[in-house]
Amino acid sequence: MARKEAVDDVVRITTAAGNRADDIRARQKRYLLSMSLRTLCFVGAIIASMAGIGWLWPILIAGALVLPYIAVVMANAAANLSDGFQLREADFSHREIESGRRREL
Repeated sequence: MARKEAVDDVVRITTAAGNRADDIRARQKRYLLSMSLRTLCFVGAIIASMAGIGWLWPILIAGALVLPYIAVVMANAAANLSDGFQLREADFSHREIESGRRREL
């Protein structure tokens, strides 16, 4: 039973997490980009309203209201690395490789 618990804790190098500082920096960039887009939507809604474009400003306001949620979700999303390779279950009770002695047939 102890062997099975050890297999569950295995981390392959292809799925190991990257540098924490790089991860935080990437999340901050995504958040800043999304908040900048939100600001542009809000300013664009004001300009569209003043210009008399009645159909554009509600869309931009809706974008300005939804983007904070998207920004927070994107900033908190961790990168999930998967190589698509599943470790198979094995029976460790018998040897796979025989000893160097020749077998008589």
